[in-house]
Amino acid sequence: MTFPLLTLSPQQPFWKFRTHRVIANTTESTRNLCKSTLYLFLALATPFIAYRCFNSSTMFWSSSSSSSQPATKIDADSLRRQRINSSKLYQPDASSKVPVIYSSYYDISFLGIEKLHPFDSSKWGRICRFLMSEGYLEKNSIVDPLEASTEDLLVVHTEAYLNSLKNSVNVARITEVPPVAMLPNWLVQMEVLYPFRRQVGGTVLAAKLAKDQGWAINVGGGFHHCSGDRGGGFCAYADISLCIHFAFVRLNISRVMIIDLDAHQGNGHERDFGNDERVYILDMYNPGIYPFDMTARNYINQKVEVMTGTTTDEYLKQLDKALAVAGSNFAPELIVYNAGTDILDGDPLGGLKNCPFNDGPGEWRAA
Repeated sequence: MTFPLLTLSPQQPFWKFRTHRVIANTTESTRNLCKSTLYLFLALATPFIAYRCFNSSTMFWSSSSSSSQPATKIDADSLRRQRINSSKLYQPDASSKVPVIYSSYYDISFLGIEKLHPFDSSKWGRICRFLMSEGYLEKNSIVDPLEASTEDLLVVHTEAYLNSLKNSVNVARITEVPPVAMLPNWLVQMEVLYPFRRQVGGTVLAAKLAKDQGWAINVGGGFHHCSGDRGGGFCAYADISLCIHFAFVRLNISRVMIIDLDAHQGNGHERDFGNDERVYILDMYNPGIYPFDMTARNYINQKVEVMTGTTTDEYLKQLDKALAVAGSNFAPELIVYNAGTDILDGDPLGGLKNCPFNDGPGEWRAA
């Protein structure tokens, strides 16, 4: 039996257009220097404004949440379906393209402060440039996704959580890059959260392409530490949960399996679907590293804990066994495979010792 497989790995904003028009004849390095100088000035000049915005925004969130009446489950489900059915995220036409989804806006790069986190926030562009340089992909064959709108995000996220992202301090906590707290929020929205929302659009679209063509890859996304009401671990939006809810409504899919092979536990989608029998979760992770979410671990259907230092043969042995069990216990209509490169030897975060090309008796097999 075969299943649609979604693997997680433009409308041009006005600010990008203006920057291009003003300094179109300068070199790339000069443009970056201009932007960095401007951002640094703004960051140093406006921290007190950010502080005051935080205080006023906090009061706004409190008053709005206290005055609103809690919706019933029926009302919430109806509103969710309405938002999904009116969404434009399935609109990009990919009928004549390879089901590989990527936008040049995926990469996060400004002021160099993104380098303060060991996570590579520019890897998505390098992956696609490598594939194109090696002849595996053509630029015109890649599917360009739309940005997830606020209405799209509200399918899973609470309004209070989305409002909290208007506070740069909270975004700094989620991305684990402290200097972000000192930046004006409009800049954080533009340079950090916009790329994330574009990747969310890619993940949602990938499910549709997987059903249409049998498989699809979103080069970005896979923000598995984010749930509907909380973010963390460089994950600001719950794209996996959004993708699955869209598939339930728009694709008439009723059974989804998540195969999460990132070295870290996928506590975000586990919290979102912990009591949902339509979703089966296989999570293979290192329990000795972030996020240490014991509550979310109770929601994993097939839990495989691999200790720090686990090598390729042992990893594949445990993976094969887990896949066999999952396949016998659950018959999915869609598989969401969250692929983590942090399982490789030398990764600064994962703690595992897998090799991309195994010299032992085992060999890499597709999940």
